[in-house]
Amino acid sequence: MKKLTVPLCLLAVLAMADCTSEKQKPLFEAPLGVQAYTYRASFPNSVSATLDTVKNLGITEMEGPNPKNISPEEFKKMLDERHITMPSIGIDYNAIVTNPDSAIHLAKTFGSDYIMVAWIPHGDTFTIDDAKKAVTDFNRVGKILKDSGIIFCYHNHGYEFGKYGNGTLFDYIAENTDPENVSFELDMLWAFHGGADPAKLLYKYKDRFKLMHLKDIRKGVANDLTGATPIVNDVALGTGQINVPEVLEAAKVIGIKHYFIEDESPNHAEQIPETIKYIKGLKQPETR
Repeated sequence: MKKLTVPLCLLAVLAMADCTSEKQKPLFEAPLGVQAYTYRASFPNSVSATLDTVKNLGITEMEGPNPKNISPEEFKKMLDERHITMPSIGIDYNAIVTNPDSAIHLAKTFGSDYIMVAWIPHGDTFTIDDAKKAVTDFNRVGKILKDSGIIFCYHNHGYEFGKYGNGTLFDYIAENTDPENVSFELDMLWAFHGGADPAKLLYKYKDRFKLMHLKDIRKGVANDLTGATPIVNDVALGTGQINVPEVLEAAKVIGIKHYFIEDESPNHAEQIPETIKYIKGLKQPETR
């Protein structure tokens, strides 16, 4: 039988095709999630219709907890009917510090593995004294939650990136909280708005970040340490200032599993489909 040989030029073409295939793999492959706060104006009108909208967008995860006009148990039932899970819930700082057991009960009602706190109370400026108090509270509460099988996460809000020592106040919080009991949720908009680089932050604390808020900020908005910006500055991902592919690649590399779109804009109904289309269209960078 005559031995078949493959021309070198064909081998080169096949190799290039394989590389092209690699490049075409999607960058974002995680389940789609959304922060319930996005729909704060819609839930009072109709919880069921709002959840139907969420389901129809292809979203399968929500970060809660429940809106005010419905009980946790009933909201959980409605989520289950639409095959939407709630891996994480947000709890007020003072509420969890004073009554962590109540927060744990709520998390278990929803089957949530994570509880996050998104704001540290402080005056006009976030200071080292505020950070020290937060460290003490987070270490204590984080241990209580861990003993109950819940992971505590602090969600950055921008003001923590003020300079302190050789780094920032966020660095102080990260370096002085127990990694066994305190983790983080990256809000990419607030990290950027506070002057941090979201992708570099993920790599720096790659073992601490567990969750992520997908958000972008309008072009031309200046950074500051207020932890605040008008809600109209929330824009669809890919249309703002943040290098979204770079941040998503970093998140994928360090192993973040839960991503929640949070769009506080009054235009979120139009922007969220645009955000979803954008992130689903992103491809992995070429392997070098």
